[in-house]
Amino acid sequence: MHHPTSSPHESLNQDIQRSGYYPQLVFSVLDVALGGEEVRSHLVHVETTFAHAEIKRHVTVLVLTDSRLILAHVDDHLEEHTPDGPVHARAAATTESVALSAITSVVLTHSVNAPEKHQPGDTPLELTLAIGWGAVSRIDMEPVVCPDPNCEADHGYNGSITSDDVMIRVSAQAEGAEAVHKATVFASALSRATATHTQRTP
Repeated sequence: MHHPTSSPHESLNQDIQRSGYYPQLVFSVLDVALGGEEVRSHLVHVETTFAHAEIKRHVTVLVLTDSRLILAHVDDHLEEHTPDGPVHARAAATTESVALSAITSVVLTHSVNAPEKHQPGDTPLELTLAIGWGAVSRIDMEPVVCPDPNCEADHGYNGSITSDDVMIRVSAQAEGAEAVHKATVFASALSRATATHTQRTP
């Protein structure tokens, strides 16, 4: 029996609902950011961290349209306490819209076991997706090493500038192979969209 495939927008809503992290809030902020534009591909990623006996959650949603990459971040805020007892929990929701023409790099790192057995199409154990568009730049510095072990001169530093405006790491062990597969599909769609947009931009 043939089951109709969900539209990209319906699939996005299903993944947000499935994440269980304030789905109505995530729907709301994304709806404003999309402004009626059609969804082409998406990735929903939830992280849970433990700090000072508190559980904090964070969801990142990446949505690809024909012209933009839209990012939504939703965070738990630590519950505040007053003499009268705890205050209701709070969450902060932020969206950012980036023109595809502004994206300068899409970096994918595939981690695999037994690379000699890897076949095209195999899902990696872990996928790290880093996207840069120049909003945040990181400078990595390290001292220049002299080949002479007796040299005591200061040879200065080497540095490199990298742009990682957003980085998402998805692990099959922690989140399942399906989550890694979805991240791979989104990364492929984003890479294709940015390449196509660059070719069309004079």
